[in-house]
Amino acid sequence: MKKIMFTIAVVAMAAVSFMSCNKKTAAASDVMRIAMVTDYGDITDQSFNQTTYQACKEYAEEAKLDFKYYKPSGDSTEARVSSINAAIQDGYNVIVLPGYAFAEAMVKTVDDNDDIKFIGLDVSEFDLVSSAEGLGKSGWKLPKNAFCAVYAEEVPGFFAGYAAVKEGYKHLGFLGGMAVPAVIRYGYGFLQGCNAAAEEMGVADKVTVEYVYGGQFYGDQTITAAMDGWYLQRGVEVVFACGGGIWTSACEAAAKTNAKVIGVDVDQTAQINQYSKGMCVTSAMKGLSATVKASLKAVQDKSFESVYGAKISTLGLVSATDLDSNFVGLPTETWAMKNFSVNDYKALVANVFNGKVKVSNDTGDIPAHSIAINVYPNIK
Repeated sequence: MKKIMFTIAVVAMAAVSFMSCNKKTAAASDVMRIAMVTDYGDITDQSFNQTTYQACKEYAEEAKLDFKYYKPSGDSTEARVSSINAAIQDGYNVIVLPGYAFAEAMVKTVDDNDDIKFIGLDVSEFDLVSSAEGLGKSGWKLPKNAFCAVYAEEVPGFFAGYAAVKEGYKHLGFLGGMAVPAVIRYGYGFLQGCNAAAEEMGVADKVTVEYVYGGQFYGDQTITAAMDGWYLQRGVEVVFACGGGIWTSACEAAAKTNAKVIGVDVDQTAQINQYSKGMCVTSAMKGLSATVKASLKAVQDKSFESVYGAKISTLGLVSATDLDSNFVGLPTETWAMKNFSVNDYKALVANVFNGKVKVSNDTGDIPAHSIAINVYPNIK
């Protein structure tokens, strides 16, 4: 009887060992399998999730690789970690995570899964360090199996401001979500672009920019009311709305006066134009798709750890002529501008890339300017 029980125990232990080995082998397999986890929103959000999903799907289809996306059950780190673990348990060995909300989830998962490659989009060192310290992991560093991309937001912000003034707008506004570094860089870049174009055109004394932070990353009645004041009473023509969902308030107010809005992060033309046809002037974009495809290619080429591993890279312009290869820019196919041409934009990109036009990423004081800039206290 004891011998039989012993044999059963040995078989059970062997089975557990076999299952564990298979699970590890599936995850560590040389066959690249790509999973994307949404931040909680859906893949039809016309923003980070959708752009990331489409880039992963396109890459997987072209390379004939397996791809699946996971949507967390709730808007929390725990739910995001659960989805990451589910993807790993299902045998996916490359996990793509779009948005700063994944910082804590990455800190919680990357160290325990060193055979898995993690790609974090718009996840900054500040986000990661703050999350690690909150978890009691002082001095934590991103390991070799993970890469995070952040963006030089001041550059597309500059492009948007420059283009808007060149298009002919003279009374502009910047509505930021919260005064975090990324939003500030967008805003200060926008101011620099407005100022540069106005000086070139000799109209600096005629251009005004209203500047405010909402104090949150979503729109509501209070913020819409503030935008009503800009559009209806101050005569603002176009607002660069930057920071999560705060753009909805700018659009709600703009629709009442047939005014304009500039989108952010991705090409928001379709979203903004739902409020009024032609409302979206352009969008200051981050190259999420280019980032996804470049980092996935590195995984496939076995160069991920040497090129991207343990890095938090600030991505910007990489070419003076190939607009599609750049990690920041404006969407030339969908913008509504008529006076500022694609050739004008190409020349501007080349000048910034070559250093002929300087764009500062300083988030301290408001950039030096000749135009009028009115800075307001936070709305909330």
